Amino acid sequence: MNSESGSNYDNNRITTALLLAAGTGSRLFPLTQKSPKCLTLVNDKSILERLINNLKSQGFKRLVIVTGHLQECIKDFLGEKSGDICIEYIHSPLYKTTNNIYSLWMARHIIKEPFVLFESDLVMNSTLLDDMVYPDRMAVALMQPWLNGTTVSLNKANMVTKFQKGTTESYSDIRYKTVNIYSFSLLSWQAIIKQLNQYITEGSVNCYYETVFSEMVDNKSLSFESVSFDHKPWYEIDNIQDLAEAELLFPKELKESAVHENAMA
Repeated sequence: MNSESGSNYDNNRITTALLLAAGTGSRLFPLTQKSPKCLTLVNDKSILERLINNLKSQGFKRLVIVTGHLQECIKDFLGEKSGDICIEYIHSPLYKTTNNIYSLWMARHIIKEPFVLFESDLVMNSTLLDDMVYPDRMAVALMQPWLNGTTVSLNKANMVTKFQKGTTESYSDIRYKTVNIYSFSLLSWQAIIKQLNQYITEGSVNCYYETVFSEMVDNKSLSFESVSFDHKPWYEIDNIQDLAEAELLFPKELKESAVHENAMA
């Protein structure tokens, strides 16, 4: 790569993130009875604090959060700035009766630049985002027996060719689990907004945004390059069992004094 193309590549780096954090986190109850899902502690740090640290390490400058359930807790925890990251909030008043398609639609006016989309139940090693901070990419992991949810198929160029719902059916091709982190160019986002507007206008507020992405990939109006998350730890925390597994992957960090004392012993 010559210096000019390298410079253009760096200029393409995304510095805006969108976090969907409106849901009630019912499967993590009672932990989410008095605190939103993203403030659930994974050992010593909440999901949200871990994400903020990941964004800081990747040079993000703007974070937009769609809130709903116990939004005040998130605002009290983060405020309007964290390091170099400016934080903005959009409240979804219909969070109890809508799904993530509606939360994404809520961001249509406030975000007018390329961005990376995150869900509020993910913990990960920050280096996994190294290749996600460029437009029109999707994080994926090789499907395993203990994973569930939406899967995708890839071609030889690692481009996403199709979304599939559910994982119980037998299949012959290699499937990849969606990690629910996506990056978008401005053109892709504008095209997505048009589709979201159609769904919301028709009253389809309780489905998943993957339905829109799947339809657009099928008709070639949206394309994603896959980014493998298989080489470093990550976990999607939906329930108490998931939380226990995540805590094994992301153990407590020893304080410097403890490390020093252990070294001297």
